[in-house]
Amino acid sequence: MTTASASASRGSIPTGREEVVAAILSAATDLFAERGPAATSIRDIAARSKVNHGLVFRHFGTKDQLVGAVLENLGTSLTELLNSGASSDLVDQALDLQMRVMARTLLDGYPAAQLQKRFPNIATLIDWVRPVHGDDVSARIAVANGLALQFGWRLFAPILRSATGLDELTDDEIREIVRAEVARILNPADPA
Repeated sequence: MTTASASASRGSIPTGREEVVAAILSAATDLFAERGPAATSIRDIAARSKVNHGLVFRHFGTKDQLVGAVLENLGTSLTELLNSGASSDLVDQALDLQMRVMARTLLDGYPAAQLQKRFPNIATLIDWVRPVHGDDVSARIAVANGLALQFGWRLFAPILRSATGLDELTDDEIREIVRAEVARILNPADPA
């Protein structure tokens, strides 16, 4: 006879391919955001996801492939949130997590642009702004500039605020100012 506590503890251990893959991706994402891929071992990921470390290799291959899978998963998840009409707070949290993992991946020397093959949310954004900018290159540059602004503020807000004397602005005010500036870059014809 199985007790409730035995059943509950078993329930926390992922079983089946889909659960194991989801648990590994979730653990790797959190660890990469916290300390970066270079400071995260496969054993760390396995321990956090509650699976045997051999399963990480079985499902993802090399660590580089796992980093690529995490980046792909973050992009897909963000696209799904955007397409579902999720709240701006939820989208903002997902974007923040994605940017932190991307930044740590790059700072750790991983070739993120080679490891992540698809950028569905970026492709959608380029398609959206192309008519406003008139040509493909201008649209891509606008999206790149908007992303650079987001990356800069999300990753370097403390130093940017201190260096420019913007310490009195709240995080929410900064976020809104950055959103408005990104909107202006992406859609310069809109007076709002």
